[in-house]
Amino acid sequence: MIEHFNPWWKGREGIEEDEDYRKWIGSEVRWVPEVIKKISLEPFSLNIIFGPRQVGKTTLLKLIVKKLLDEGKNPRSIFYLRCDYISDYKELMNVIDEYLEIKETEGIKSSYILLDEVTFPKEWFRAIKLYIDMGKFRNDVLILTGSTSMYTKGEVETFPGRRGKGKDAVMLPLTFREFIKIASPKLHSVLPRINSLNKVEECLKAIPFIEELNSLFKLYLISGGFPRAVKDLLKHNKVSEETYETYISWMRGDILKLGKSEEVARRIMKTIIKKLPSPVSWHGIAKEIDIGSHKTVFSYIELFERMFLIRVLPYIDPDKLEADFKREKKVHLIDPFLYHLVSRWTLTEEPSEDKIVESVVATHVARRYEVGYWRDGREIDVVTREGVGIEVKWSDNVKVSPVKVGKIRKVITLSKSKFSRDPLVIPVSVFLSCI
Repeated sequence: MIEHFNPWWKGREGIEEDEDYRKWIGSEVRWVPEVIKKISLEPFSLNIIFGPRQVGKTTLLKLIVKKLLDEGKNPRSIFYLRCDYISDYKELMNVIDEYLEIKETEGIKSSYILLDEVTFPKEWFRAIKLYIDMGKFRNDVLILTGSTSMYTKGEVETFPGRRGKGKDAVMLPLTFREFIKIASPKLHSVLPRINSLNKVEECLKAIPFIEELNSLFKLYLISGGFPRAVKDLLKHNKVSEETYETYISWMRGDILKLGKSEEVARRIMKTIIKKLPSPVSWHGIAKEIDIGSHKTVFSYIELFERMFLIRVLPYIDPDKLEADFKREKKVHLIDPFLYHLVSRWTLTEEPSEDKIVESVVATHVARRYEVGYWRDGREIDVVTREGVGIEVKWSDNVKVSPVKVGKIRKVITLSKSKFSRDPLVIPVSVFLSCI
């Protein structure tokens, strides 16, 4: 069985037979994820890569396999295992034992063990922790992929002092800037990049490219950053029905595997996209869909977060710049493609473009900062804990009247195309291309 997952064991050229690598090398639109640079390949290392399904984690592992083979590593020292068909930690231990026997028979001193979607087997961490403590991996490199549940459940915290030189890496759908790098590498090479919102004025250096940036942003609002949708759009100018079905099957399958009701999940998600971008409460959602308990809604919200489907923005107290979790929250899907996908799944009309754009801005900023929102008659769409606010006005007729309240002293206005330095107004596409 494990030989089937490792075709390179028959010879280095066997990687060409691997279905995931074959699809990648055969694609006209392909890229090497930046995350690959963060992975430690020096023993002993326990690396953990987490993110949503269908975002390219498996392809990343196969590219690591190719890199190791090209460096001359013994093919049998590279062990890949899909874990989403394994039931629990005992079964996981049995499969690892099978490989360790092969390793000993072959006289392999150091190996690379790649466990894909390791969070599916129940209590998976018990197997890894035990074998680390027993010294079975002392000369090895482990690379584990999974969902954020390994953090929300405290599973990663079971490895204190057991990580060696290993690193953590988050693999999310492509940002707009990363999308540009694939769709227009030449444009990407000349765009400024800002590392702090306090230097956001530097984005205006990209204004000469605004027409191309706006055109690319329209495409990004269709495909988002999910690899398969991006490839469809750049090659065929649309996302295929097969791709939609693939991602919907992923959502439905994971919801069921995690012991939740698909029908309840659909009703809650439908309410989320209908309410976008208005703040909501778990009580309000429970009442809207008539399921009785806000605790049920909360459990599904947690599930959607673990699946990297949503990002919850709490209310930010402007005087303290701290989150007030008792107040209503804003809930955004983490990628624009998900709005098209979830609308199909829930049979709901898609949110208007201006609402999706606000969501894209919020979730992009949330990748680098702790964020929330503020509302009290007036509103600031996104607020960072550093006291920077962002207002999204998806229009060419922007009237700048930035709200400054409490410790929120800097407010950035984002427009559709209008720009100015004083007052500061930056087009959304320009802003997102620089962060």
